[in-house]
Amino acid sequence: MQNYFDLTGRVAIVTGASTGLGVQMAKALANQGCNIVCVARRQNLVEENAKAIAEEFGVKAVGIPCDITDTAKVEETVKKVMEIFGRIDILINNAGTGAVAPAEDITDDQFNNELAIDLGGTFKFARAVAKQAMIPAGFGRIINIASMYGLVGNKIAPASPYHAAKGGVVNLTRALAAEWGDKGITVNAICPGYFYSPLTVDTLNSEFFQNYAKTMIPEARYGNEGELDSAAIFLSAPASSYVNGVILPVDGGYTCM
Repeated sequence: MQNYFDLTGRVAIVTGASTGLGVQMAKALANQGCNIVCVARRQNLVEENAKAIAEEFGVKAVGIPCDITDTAKVEETVKKVMEIFGRIDILINNAGTGAVAPAEDITDDQFNNELAIDLGGTFKFARAVAKQAMIPAGFGRIINIASMYGLVGNKIAPASPYHAAKGGVVNLTRALAAEWGDKGITVNAICPGYFYSPLTVDTLNSEFFQNYAKTMIPEARYGNEGELDSAAIFLSAPASSYVNGVILPVDGGYTCM
């Protein structure tokens, strides 16, 4: 019997793997046998998470601190992964941030910082991994974590820089999928809806936002821990070789209305 989602022996880099969704997706891939590289700015957290993943799932896992906006550090990180593992099969571009304020009050620094992290960092890691590992190997799975806010606007939590950056990630995904598809690399995006994370917990716990969610989300609830895992595994799988340039909302139906 074939396990279509077996990732045994594969190597995945997961950015933003210090807390929240990044750690959850790293564990999901490790559960399928994938070796994991946890990447984020905070060295103590990525090293702790890598150690915990290795112990829980019996895979090889390492933590490498990296500022994804720093081109030299991104290139160095990818080089280090190649020295350790000799391959990079999967990249999950998950690291991101979010500035919430009325558009008329957003500063240039806030806007530029959002683009540098969410869009620029996504491109820099994809570029480095493709050039150093995936194009030479003729194989790769790149999964960009965008947002349902990259597909629509919103009236409840003004975040124009975030919408712009994640919208950029959506079409960057299509561009890279078109460019690298004939090199054995698929590039797809997941657009999560409302999930708890250190950035969102206060907002999501507020009464006015919970009432809003019941009205605007067909499933009338936020996403639960683990509900992104199957999408990440599906898009990472070698068997998903003809799935390319797909923008996959995981949002309880928010963007269907």
